[in-house]
This record gives sequence, C-alpha cells and structure tokens, in this order.
Amino acid sequence: MSALVAAAPAMVQPRAAHPARATLRTPCRSAFVARIQQRRPAARSARVFAADANVKAAGAGPVTDSTWEELVLKSPVPVLVDFWAPWCGPCRMIAPLVDEIAAEYGDRLRTLKLNTDESPNVATEYGIRSIPTVMVFKNGAKMDAVIGAVPKSTLVQTVEKYME
Repeated sequence: MSALVAAAPAMVQPRAAHPARATLRTPCRSAFVARIQQRRPAARSARVFAADANVKAAGAGPVTDSTWEELVLKSPVPVLVDFWAPWCGPCRMIAPLVDEIAAEYGDRLRTLKLNTDESPNVATEYGIRSIPTVMVFKNGAKMDAVIGAVPKSTLVQTVEKYME
C-alpha cells in the first residue's frame, strides 16, 4: 500500500507569473484599433465638461437625519422624499423616475433621497417598513406615501394632488 502512495504524482502547484511579465503586460487590442487611435486627435479622445457651480444639478438631492428638519420640514415648497437603500433592487428601479420628476418640476418641488441604512432615525420616526417608499410633505406635514416600485405616472399623480 505504501508503494501506491509513493508512486502517486505530487500535487502540481500553479505557476506564478514571472515578475518581468507582470509589469510589461498590456491590454490586447487589434492592429486596426491601434491605427484608429493613432489617427485620432487627442482632443477627441477625452471630453471634459466643467460644471457651473451656480447651476443646480438635475436629480434628487440627498437628505440625512441631521438635515431633515431644514430641508423637509421647513421647506416653503412641497417635498418628495424617496426612502431607499443601495442593496434594494426596486429602489434602483425607481431612482431614475424620481430624478426625472425632480428635473420636470424644478423649483416648484424639492426632491430628496434618504438612504435608510445611513439615516435610520427618520425612517423609524415615519414608520418606514418597506422600501422603496416615496413620501410627499407639505408645510412640514406628511401628506401621502407610495410604497413599492410604481410607474412614474403614479408618482406624478401623487405629487400633483399637493401642488398649488
């Protein structure tokens, strides 16, 4: 029996890459792609747009436990708050819809997003048990709530009820 064990081949260890090859390795690309990239002027290869500091970014802004009172409860305009979490698939589905609503309504509606993992106190205070939950506040009071991933038309109808 010991002869069988001795005759068995030793476990082969995977070869480590040669140190010189690791530093010289470049991504593969075809000769065609290399020629095209050589012909292109450098200015076209990267486009950078400077953002004006005075222009409000399109989309919903963040809100936290510490900024809740100032941004939501003391707001002079109606506020749409999206309660979400980064691990929530349906939350990521409605996030672009909330951003579209923010862009459409502009200054007539304040649109904010509250990450329930980072700001659990507000979520607990308002009884958020399911996410995504979208709430509408007006004059510091909760007016309406929509729970779950819903179409944009449902969110717009909810907002329209409280616009002046």
